Amino acid sequence: MSEAPHAYDVYQARRQRLRERCAAAGDAAAVVSRPANIRYLTGTAPERAALLLGVHDPGADVLLCAVAPGARPEEGRPDEALRLQLLDGPGADPAVAAATLALRQDRRPVAVEEHDLTVARHRAMASAAPGIALTDLGGAVEQLRYVKDEEEISCLRIAAEITDQALGELLESILVGRTERHLALELERRLIDHGADGPAFASSVGTGPNAGLARHQPTDRRVEEGDFLTVSLGAVYRGYRCAIGRTFVIGTTPADWQVELYDLVFAAQRAGREALTPGAACRDVDRAARQVLTGAGYTEGLAPVTGHGVGLENVEDPQIAPAAMGKLDARVPVTVEPGVHLPGRGGVRIDDTLVVRPEADGGPELLTITTKELLAL
Repeated sequence: MSEAPHAYDVYQARRQRLRERCAAAGDAAAVVSRPANIRYLTGTAPERAALLLGVHDPGADVLLCAVAPGARPEEGRPDEALRLQLLDGPGADPAVAAATLALRQDRRPVAVEEHDLTVARHRAMASAAPGIALTDLGGAVEQLRYVKDEEEISCLRIAAEITDQALGELLESILVGRTERHLALELERRLIDHGADGPAFASSVGTGPNAGLARHQPTDRRVEEGDFLTVSLGAVYRGYRCAIGRTFVIGTTPADWQVELYDLVFAAQRAGREALTPGAACRDVDRAARQVLTGAGYTEGLAPVTGHGVGLENVEDPQIAPAAMGKLDARVPVTVEPGVHLPGRGGVRIDDTLVVRPEADGGPELLTITTKELLAL
């Protein structure tokens, strides 16, 4: 889906904010190589690309790529202020080409994303641009991406709507006898049918003893009566990704132990969601959810994090974890996804994508709205 014309101003404003940071650090240019960062700054992220940012000359911004963007709708379209330069040869490295162009334009020093580059690529850039000092841009673009604007949140909201639709349709179908792998593939097909660019990550379906496992890879195990069924999926819309996780029971009335475990995880997830306020320490949000589980005696096998940021990547800052140092801001989208797995029996996971909002705006905005009632399917 193409970008609206007015949206191009957003990318130019983002590049200007990065320009200001680079100018303050004394850099004359920057080479952005991380795909999500390129998309954030340009509106597109074609395969094998790099952005050369002119710190003192906005008209010098160049997107270097192997193939002109726009061939696939899910790639997005670059804004009109960008110059495009196609790489010479199929094996050309866009980051190296950007360093070479900076040398020709006599721009020095050049900031690069060292955390995205291998040692070999960094050396190749230095070799291609002798005499240009390569400084570290660090996580400057990721810091700009941390708080989302309302246009980004709108994309996340649509991604969540698509995800809810796909999951809701699956729940209306016959599940007994079907394999985890089949159900996961069907979920991904339904995401596409409802307008997603694609799945945000490999959909996970766990049944019986596999239920509740984090990042479970679907198997050929078939759904049986009395099983817990956990489902985790997410859609990508205009590059933005959401996640949802739900747990259900197959068949008739859930067993007492299933109800007890579900209620516990639901209480933990609710505590985490309610702790999402601007200024809250990320570790405190983790503690709010985690202490519900540990207080009930579940200490083994808990996930190392209770949630994380989402956006142009599946996992972004902040991390909602026991040792996390940061604090939440308004308009930061995060997941809250506690779970408990009992080896050999199964377990429960509940995962939502929310946007941190102040109490004056109604508190955290829940994007994934599929019911969290323990349904018997």
